[in-house]
Amino acid sequence: MGEVFTGNFTQQEKLPDAALAAADAVLRHGRLHRYNTVDGEIAETALLEEEFAASTGASYALAVASGGYALGCALRACGVKPGDPVLTNAFTLAPVPGAIAGVGAIPVFVGVTESLVIDMDDLAAKMGQAKILLLSHMRGHICDMDRLMRLCDGAGVTVIEDCAHTMGAAWNGCPTGRWGRMGCFSTQTYKHINSGEGGLLISDDAEAMARAVLLSGSYIMYGSHRAAPPPEAFADLRFEVPNVSGRMDNLRAAILRPQLKALKRQAGRWNDRYAKMTAGLADVPGLTLPVRPPKEQFVASSFQFLLLDWAAVDVAAVVTGCAARGVELKWFGAAEPVGFTSRYDSWRYAPGAVMPGTDRVLAGLLDMRLPLTFSLDDCAMIARIIRDVVHNVRGVT
Repeated sequence: MGEVFTGNFTQQEKLPDAALAAADAVLRHGRLHRYNTVDGEIAETALLEEEFAASTGASYALAVASGGYALGCALRACGVKPGDPVLTNAFTLAPVPGAIAGVGAIPVFVGVTESLVIDMDDLAAKMGQAKILLLSHMRGHICDMDRLMRLCDGAGVTVIEDCAHTMGAAWNGCPTGRWGRMGCFSTQTYKHINSGEGGLLISDDAEAMARAVLLSGSYIMYGSHRAAPPPEAFADLRFEVPNVSGRMDNLRAAILRPQLKALKRQAGRWNDRYAKMTAGLADVPGLTLPVRPPKEQFVASSFQFLLLDWAAVDVAAVVTGCAARGVELKWFGAAEPVGFTSRYDSWRYAPGAVMPGTDRVLAGLLDMRLPLTFSLDDCAMIARIIRDVVHNVRGVT
């Protein structure tokens, strides 16, 4: 059979000692609610928001209960109403169209390219159908943001960025989340900083962020937010914006703050593992690696490759063959969704037209988590196993 990998694809690194100490302090004083503070105390959640805004260069930041909540909150804050169409990627994860459906709006799917980014030509063709684009930087792949913003600005389309997979990443030096009106991030366990569940929003738009703060459940206590707009931004909105509570608590914020400080170093470690995988699979016949342009400064916590135009039975054989040797691949082209691999034709609450080019990409798309618990030698072994299995299925010697 050859080499067998014995690592765990879902086991993340332990939390750093500084995070454990910060969590212990919050648990001991018991003030978990973000607005429960004593005189002279600054809530951990408020400090996290301030630090995250500074790290991205954004004017404002808001910590919330999950990445999915951040998406829904941003949509509401940008004025999306029930029945409104919202453009979004056909290649994304279910929480993205779910957030659109969750506010009563209607997803309008845009195609994906072989580089796993939104298809600009398809986007240009569909611009007249909606006034909002919820852009998913799916699996950390960042499109040409200069071109995308020219398209959207020219058509009067507001961009909200789903940055669940791109915390710490940038296009041409500008961080993701800073291109559109609002940027949404996740701190769920498999993301770049880990609080189990959690999310963050950033913006330079005072009105949109004031709406988001009120939506999140501030109960008019927005004055305790250190990374929020000034009080005058809330003056009239506080009477008209509903409370859709989704606050982050101080325990999760305390866990996240030390991880945020270490993000740049951790990003480098993830990219070292991605580079090792890329080197190991760079010249495998029949296997295509997504192109990563020089302007894309990505953070690679996962790895994707394509078996373009392969028969479904052969792609399935690669998945099965790798699994038998300890390598867990997720296939977006299977007949039925498995785990998180659902795709645009799986979301029956959001029917859309068939997109043959996108279907071709998804039919051959394989995805793999790349946790930091893997060593560089582990990544080299995983690449050798994938290479070997692909060769065997293709009959290459």
